Amino acid sequence: MTLTAWIPLFALMTSMIASVVIFALPEKGYRLRTGVNLGAALVKLALVVVMVWGVFRGVDYGLSFTMVPGVTFVLRADAFSLMFAGLSSVLWLLTTIYAVGYLEDSPNRSRFFGFFSLCVASTMGIALAGNLFTFFLFYEMLTLSTYPLVVHRGTEKALKAGRTYVIYTLTGGAVLLLAIAWLHGVAGDLPFREGGHFTDADPDIQGSLILIFILLVAGLGVKAAIFPLHGWLPQAMVAPAPVSALLHAVAVVKAGAFGIVRVVHDIYGVEASAALGLLAPLAWLAAFTILYASVRALWQRDLKRRLAFSTVSQVSYIILGISLFGPVAAVGGLVHLLHQGIMKITLFFCAGNYAETLGIHRIDEMDGAGRRMPGTSLAFTIGAFGMIGAPPLAGFITKWTMGSGALAANMDWVIAVLVASSLLNAAYFLPVLHRLWFREPAAGWPHERRWGRLETSAWLFWPPLLTAVMTVMVGVLASLPFSPLSWAELIVLREYSS
Repeated sequence: MTLTAWIPLFALMTSMIASVVIFALPEKGYRLRTGVNLGAALVKLALVVVMVWGVFRGVDYGLSFTMVPGVTFVLRADAFSLMFAGLSSVLWLLTTIYAVGYLEDSPNRSRFFGFFSLCVASTMGIALAGNLFTFFLFYEMLTLSTYPLVVHRGTEKALKAGRTYVIYTLTGGAVLLLAIAWLHGVAGDLPFREGGHFTDADPDIQGSLILIFILLVAGLGVKAAIFPLHGWLPQAMVAPAPVSALLHAVAVVKAGAFGIVRVVHDIYGVEASAALGLLAPLAWLAAFTILYASVRALWQRDLKRRLAFSTVSQVSYIILGISLFGPVAAVGGLVHLLHQGIMKITLFFCAGNYAETLGIHRIDEMDGAGRRMPGTSLAFTIGAFGMIGAPPLAGFITKWTMGSGALAANMDWVIAVLVASSLLNAAYFLPVLHRLWFREPAAGWPHERRWGRLETSAWLFWPPLLTAVMTVMVGVLASLPFSPLSWAELIVLREYSS
């Protein structure tokens, strides 16, 4: 077996090994724990970059072995898996930097960062899984590794949110396992393959395939927070800001959306999904989720809960894009996997900065905070305008591409959904920005902390600024090679030409 076959496993093991080391470290081992965290993140990022360059040149990365007769464990790097792996590795590095500063004076840091690394290992395993069985193993590992992060603070509210999270996600996992086992009985162990496996499906199994698809989407839709399976996500906002960022931008909701794309593109195939009448209902469900969650966001007074309902809405753009049965719309959906992650992690970093530095949690407490924390507030403003879809930011690229794809697919109703969603985005973000920049500063914030020359700790200050710059650059430089848009076009080209 060649070295290239082992690189996906090495990329997976970096964070797994880091988690074992971190669990063993004493609480006072601050410098060593930080070094292990950042070192593992940098090694993982380097390995992903190597695989991106190799896949672009046609190199095959992957290994497999039989676990039990008829069931194979497969790790494989393709263009789509590396889009998700690239997102998680870049944002893991920045979230690690942010979490080190955020939890500086907190107890149980070794426990937190140990499970944090396991969470990232699970996400990387989901990204590099080569079949549904391997995907399921890491999908459930993600549930178990994120639960301790959600309940990290140990309060009654956190424990209640953790119970809700586990009930939703384990139930979704059970439904997903049932669907995978049923599909295995119908068609055997199916690897992820561009174009899918059911282009010429036997009419005798079409009824089973439709029911299996519904179960697969239901199981994956829990983590993707599709209506009505989204109830766990706003409650999980009691977790620390780095965990919220991880749940919304890198790991959990993206794992669900990523899995649905895998099912549509690489198990069923776009043509077979459309022929079975599965894409249109999925598109309508995604569109309803987009609008419903945007309306719910309007009424939230807690900043993180407003961002949570925004996530429910924004992640469904990915599902809507791949459901429109057209390559241009699919590009818009896939590129939003990265764009939404970059924009949303910016917003959650900023929300954490307001909470940690000024004690701000509610929107009505934010008056004048832009003058006290101009760098954080500038990053929040860029992230918010990106979500609204203002040019030339990342969100504009998504909505323009998806709108163009909808017109090309003769689905004009999607334009109305995109316009309505953008107006609702503006309705729940612009009042926040008005409070930040145009209201008189509050007389004093509840728990203001004094930092050095910066408006907050350097560990908290720089990550949102960097992701805000990325929000601008992926929009301005969208036409360049290796941009998220160009990479999404490569994925869709291979899907629709296979």
